[in-house]
Amino acid sequence: MTEGLILLLAFLLTALLCWRFSSPESLFHVLDHPGDRSLHHTATPRSGGIAIVIATLLAWIMAVALGRLPGNEFLLWLAAGVLLLAVVGGIDDRRDLSPLKRLLAQLLAAFFLLATDLVPDSLLLPGRNLVLPCYLAFVLILLFILWMINLYNFMDGMDGFAGGMTIIGFGTMAWLGWRAADPGFALAALVVVAAVAGFLLFNFPPARIFMGDAGAPVLGYLAAAFMLQADREGLFPLWVGLLIFSPFIVDATYTLLRRLLAGKKIWQAHREHVYQRLVQSGWSHRRTVAWAYLLMLGAAISSIVALKLNPQVQWVILAGWIGIYLAIFLFTAHKEKQDS
Repeated sequence: MTEGLILLLAFLLTALLCWRFSSPESLFHVLDHPGDRSLHHTATPRSGGIAIVIATLLAWIMAVALGRLPGNEFLLWLAAGVLLLAVVGGIDDRRDLSPLKRLLAQLLAAFFLLATDLVPDSLLLPGRNLVLPCYLAFVLILLFILWMINLYNFMDGMDGFAGGMTIIGFGTMAWLGWRAADPGFALAALVVVAAVAGFLLFNFPPARIFMGDAGAPVLGYLAAAFMLQADREGLFPLWVGLLIFSPFIVDATYTLLRRLLAGKKIWQAHREHVYQRLVQSGWSHRRTVAWAYLLMLGAAISSIVALKLNPQVQWVILAGWIGIYLAIFLFTAHKEKQDS
């Protein structure tokens, strides 16, 4: 009952704030104007991320006050990182900060997480446990956190897209946390789900508000933090978390490598992600999002099922997903050629 009230608070507060921030009279009414590198065609408010952050943090505070969440070091440092990224992102939405300033803020937020001893001693894979030198583990986890922060921002380029990945991804992690007998982890993740669900009411195509840089990097940061926390507590290994969020991770990584090989500046905004290319080749926003949701659900269900299977079958599942993503890349390229 209490948990339900906490989640209801997160949902209603986000929805109320998104409604308010959509008004031109709001202090947080910052418009995202369409350009050559965007998919939308009308100026749209981009302060939904502020609503998500406020609702999430207040719901967590309520959960701690009611004894449903431990007010431990991890949650405190996590909240500090969320606040830092949200403030810097909100400023960036108004003034367009330089990539260096954004990176410095992201590094500081990443070190907040590293301060809670989230760096693993080994990397657990299906049937294998790779022991990592301390320095290598530290560097890899730091890069992982930074990449999750940025890739979520890269993938927040279509109505309902990042919101859907968040609900499915964090909902899956909540289920796995509950199944592993950690109700606190499950509730913390479900608060994020509830808050983003309130935002998605206004962001599903056609969107009336975007989450902006105050929201997308925060969600990537939270995804990395929850995956690392789950791995440390033995709720599920890191590779399972990567599979859950693989629709975003694979698209962003593939696009980054593709741009690097083409000699393009990877920090510049563009419309070369797979989902953007599908829209440009003729798919509607709703159709692209619908298929993306199916892909996200497939990855989520696979992760839940794979966790209880033997290592050989787990490797088969991972290999199968590699094949699926390769097929998607080939299909997208073929469709672009047909429409050119």
